[in-house]
Amino acid sequence: MKRANSRPVRAGSVTIGGGNPIVVQSMCATRTQDIEATVGQAKMLHDAGAGLVRIAIDSTKDVEALAEIRARVPEANLVVDLQENYRLVAQVAPHVSKVRYNPGHLYHHEKQKSARDKVAFIAETAARHDIALRIGVNCGSVDPALAEKFDGADEPKLEGVTAMVESALEHCRYLDDLGFTRYVVSMKDSDPRKVIEGNTRFAAARPDVPLHLGVTEAGMLPDGVIKTRIAFEQLLSRGIGDTIRVSLTLPFAEKWREVEAGKQIIADIEAGRFRSVPVFQDHGLNIISCPSCSRVENEAFIDLALKVKEMSAYAKEYDVTIAVMGCRVNGPGETDDADLGLWCAPNFVNLKRGEEELGAFPYDTVLDRLRVELDDVIATKKGGAVTA
Repeated sequence: MKRANSRPVRAGSVTIGGGNPIVVQSMCATRTQDIEATVGQAKMLHDAGAGLVRIAIDSTKDVEALAEIRARVPEANLVVDLQENYRLVAQVAPHVSKVRYNPGHLYHHEKQKSARDKVAFIAETAARHDIALRIGVNCGSVDPALAEKFDGADEPKLEGVTAMVESALEHCRYLDDLGFTRYVVSMKDSDPRKVIEGNTRFAAARPDVPLHLGVTEAGMLPDGVIKTRIAFEQLLSRGIGDTIRVSLTLPFAEKWREVEAGKQIIADIEAGRFRSVPVFQDHGLNIISCPSCSRVENEAFIDLALKVKEMSAYAKEYDVTIAVMGCRVNGPGETDDADLGLWCAPNFVNLKRGEEELGAFPYDTVLDRLRVELDDVIATKKGGAVTA
């Protein structure tokens, strides 16, 4: 398989880029402070073939748990996913091989400080502890200033791609200016077309930087794998991509399926077996749901996503997008572009119609209201009433 000439970036015992084998990675779905469960899942993912295992950290208690997890799973290359508090990097760095930060989240914390200064703190900490970084840009959570600057810059169905790519390039310049080159970049969205376009543009501008590929919030089986294949087959076959993650909404005990799916996609591309259907996203019902990860505040989110898929099957011929998000990090912003969005809190589900908040509902009743709203959305789009 053709490979780009990106520079090698070491992360623990694996090397990303530089012509090395593509690294498959995954993320723990268990709560980080549930040490036993997270140790078990980290081992499971490592044994399945994950070269990198990511864990979400959002508090000092999470950091304390991370230290014990690191000690009990020394064989896994652990990666931490930073949220708004970028200063936590100083506490997590001794325990991991790589840290991912989202440029779109940096503005939340210490707003008087520039993004460049915050990146300097992250990079200096990474260098001191001999770890790698990932600049992880999501189309749905781009820095608001860049989103506004490049509003209208993209053609229909590719909205937000320019802002996403420019954010990644900007943060590459920050790190380059600091003399820190041990980093990779990811640019993700739930729409494979945006993933293909964004990574293609970036690879043309910065072929030296290794790329982490992923279709975020790809959803449930089998749709999530199909969406991911559409992006991976078009990118990896052109030599774009050095590490991958297949993001699926799965029961916690089945997270290994992400790793198996990633390995199978790579094997198929290397053998010339292409299975994707390029028109998959062009019409019909589209359900996106975030991968079950340690940020999920109620495991009932997974059952809810499955029930949404079952309930909405009658609408499969209509151009409607329903987003089911499992946490407060991705939920509020990344449901805005959907016709109907649900983001799950510990004890209730926030229901949205576009950017409009419809209210908070119990897990066991939200489907009733969703059905009402879905019927109305379809009627509005088609100009008439809809019956199941």
